Amino acid sequence: MTARRPDNLHSRLVGWLKIVLPLAALAVLSTLFLVARTIDPDDAIPYADVDVEDRLREPRMTAPTWAGITSDGAALSVEAAEARPGQTDGEEGRASALRARIETPDGASARMTAETGVLDDEARLLRLGGGVELETSTGYHVTTEALTAGLDETDVQSEGALDATGPLGRIEAGSMRLTEDPEVAGSYVLTFGNRVKLVYDPKK
Repeated sequence: MTARRPDNLHSRLVGWLKIVLPLAALAVLSTLFLVARTIDPDDAIPYADVDVEDRLREPRMTAPTWAGITSDGAALSVEAAEARPGQTDGEEGRASALRARIETPDGASARMTAETGVLDDEARLLRLGGGVELETSTGYHVTTEALTAGLDETDVQSEGALDATGPLGRIEAGSMRLTEDPEVAGSYVLTFGNRVKLVYDPKK
């Protein structure tokens, strides 16, 4: 008769643990599910409070964007907080809190912000109004009541008097235009006209 080897007890113990431990884990998981907090439908993420009738009566788009390339190679992008289409035939759609940016092939850029705007597809113009600010990468900051920007070519023009600051000082003028230099292709110029007044600041 041979003596029982000491490792038999260890082997049996390991075998039983392989069965008992998974069962214990299942029991713990079951307990967690049983005592888990009941889901309250009221705790769900609330839907946005939208007036459906108002949206049907006055349809609108939230955060619309538009982008294009002009014939001279400049990139034009337009963003708005909200846009509403025209309600009748011939009525133009309008956008609010509008931002536009032009990036020209020579590496310069111009940023425009306005209270209101209209994308006139027939005239191929972006019309900005309600107070407009134009800031260029060359250091000019222009404020005026309204601006137009071409959709097919780089041509930004003011529609009235303006105030501006630039590398030379403060400028007052009756008109302004940002366009491609007719004498140097791929280069762009900002010109002021109609009773221009420059207050030179030597510190600039």
